Amino acid sequence: MDLYERLQETVRAIRQHAPGPAPVVGIILGSGLGGFADRFTDPVSIPYTDLPHFPRSSVPGHAGRLVLGSIGGVRAVAMQGRAHAYEGYTSEQVAFPARVLCALGVRVLVVTNAAGGVNLGFRPGDLMVITDHLNLSGLNPLIGPNDDRLGPRFPDMSVAYHFALRELLAEVSQRVGVPLKEGVYAQFAGPTYETPAEIRMVRTLGADAVGMSTVPEVIVARHMGVHVAGVSCITNLAAGIGDKPLSHEEVAETASRVTEAFSRLLEEFLPAAAGLRF
Repeated sequence: MDLYERLQETVRAIRQHAPGPAPVVGIILGSGLGGFADRFTDPVSIPYTDLPHFPRSSVPGHAGRLVLGSIGGVRAVAMQGRAHAYEGYTSEQVAFPARVLCALGVRVLVVTNAAGGVNLGFRPGDLMVITDHLNLSGLNPLIGPNDDRLGPRFPDMSVAYHFALRELLAEVSQRVGVPLKEGVYAQFAGPTYETPAEIRMVRTLGADAVGMSTVPEVIVARHMGVHVAGVSCITNLAAGIGDKPLSHEEVAETASRVTEAFSRLLEEFLPAAAGLRF
C-alpha cells in the first residue's frame, strides 16, 4: 500500500469516528500543550491506536489523541502529541499525521512545540512566532519516490510560514494581551539535548530557538499546498546559556505554566485564520 492509499485509509477511519463537516483548521500540539484541545466544543476524541498507520508517541506530555470539534464556530482538528524521529520512526512516518490533517481538508495548519531559547533575549515562558526554520536533523520526509497526487517533486519552501498568518498572530496577541517574540526555529534529530558548541553554532546561523520536531510536518504541509503558522513555547534556556542541567521535567513544567496564555491566543487566532483568503 503506497503513501496515498495509507492516507486515504486513515482519513476514512477518522470520518467513521467523526462523520460531521470537515475541519478547516488543524493544530499540532507539542509537549505539555495538549490541553488546548479541551476547549473544543462537541469534541470527538480518537486515540492514535484506533487509527491505521498513525505513529504512537512514547514521550511524556504527548497524550496520543486526535480531537475533532469546533473552536469559535469553526471546525477544527487537533493532534494531542506527535511522534519523533528519535523514537525510531522514519521522517515520512513522523510527518504522516500532518499529511492526514491536510488530507482531511484543513486550509491552515498550526504547528506548536516546546523549544530551547537560543536568543539571549528570550526567557522560559516566552511564546515565539516561527518566521522560518533550519533543518539540521539530516532528515526530510520527501526523500524517496514522489506522488504527484500529493504535491510536486521539488516544493518551494521560500514561504514556509505564511506572512499573513504571522501578521494575524501579531494582531491577535495585542488584542488578547499575550506578548509574542518571533524568530527562526532550528531542528536537531535528538534525543540528546544540544551541546553548548552546537548552540553557539546555530546562533551564528541565525536560530532563535531549537527543538526536535515540527520541520517534517511543515515540509509535508507545504508539499500539499496547506498554509502554515508556527508557535514555539520557550520552555528552557538552551545549553551553555542557563546554569542548570536540561531536563524534560523543566520543559513540561514551563509548558504547563503558559498553557492559559497559549490557549487564549489560539482560541482567538484559529477562527480568524480560517477566514483568511490566500
